Amino acid sequence: MVSRLGVRIPRELPAARLTGLARRAEQEGLDEVWIVEDCFYAGGIATASAVLAATEKITLGIGIMPAVARNPAIAAMEIAALAELYPGRLIAGFGHGVPSWMRQIDAWPKSALAAFEETLTVIRRLLAGERVSFEGKHVRLDEVELEFPPALPPKLVAGVRGPKSLAAAGRVADGTLLAEPATPEYVRATRDLIGVESHSIATYNWLALDADPERARERARSDVASAIGPNSGPALEPLDFGAELLAEVKAASDRKDLARRLRPEWIDRLSISGPLDRCVEQIRALYAAGTESVILLPLLCEPEEESFAAAGRIASALRG
Repeated sequence: MVSRLGVRIPRELPAARLTGLARRAEQEGLDEVWIVEDCFYAGGIATASAVLAATEKITLGIGIMPAVARNPAIAAMEIAALAELYPGRLIAGFGHGVPSWMRQIDAWPKSALAAFEETLTVIRRLLAGERVSFEGKHVRLDEVELEFPPALPPKLVAGVRGPKSLAAAGRVADGTLLAEPATPEYVRATRDLIGVESHSIATYNWLALDADPERARERARSDVASAIGPNSGPALEPLDFGAELLAEVKAASDRKDLARRLRPEWIDRLSISGPLDRCVEQIRALYAAGTESVILLPLLCEPEEESFAAAGRIASALRG
């Protein structure tokens, strides 16, 4: 199994900053750089194009695009163009989309699962150069064929978490992207649910590289809490403290209250944090559990350049 290390550029940054950070990720020797398409930040295809043009060899992941926000034929056209311009450097991620956002743009379907599976099925076929007619619950195409299908179709990954969605990902996607916090236990549980050996797994995790373990935990505390909520069951239930943590999620009045409730040992397990050797050990544990790509997330209130430099140190240590 390939073991890759990447970083994610925060969605909260203006588009003008993306190319400089992507170049920094490449200079640090990282394998991948990921961008986010969330409503209503910068669009994934536009920013992916800019990042790929500004870099030379790093792989760009879009994590993730809502499957229902674009017509699948148009999505396939855009992805095909990027894949042909930058062969072997693109990973295209799709998910259901956040229901509240999709309702804001009148795009939430009657069946999110059917829309997701049909969309990825059709995009895969179009990128493979097929002429596609399709009549589904959500997707309808009549004799559609790309004029310029890519010579090397990019990997399509699914950003999903529920059992039915993971099963669908195993049928129609090349891999699955697990949202933060993604532990080795979560990776193994996901692999068991998907049941496809060739299916790749990528994981998001907050990064707090720090020689002082206690300081690292406190730096990561609020960001870890921000990623946990009532829908985090699939990520937390495989953990030996998962039930207890989910009870704290339910009891907490808000994110700040939840952050205060997080035990230090929980933060250690739910982030890549602490001294260099510990961060390397955590990442290797994710690889051993079946992760192909570990994607590190800068803490939101800290300079991104420092986080990218920290990720570069970890990459060097992993290679050394």
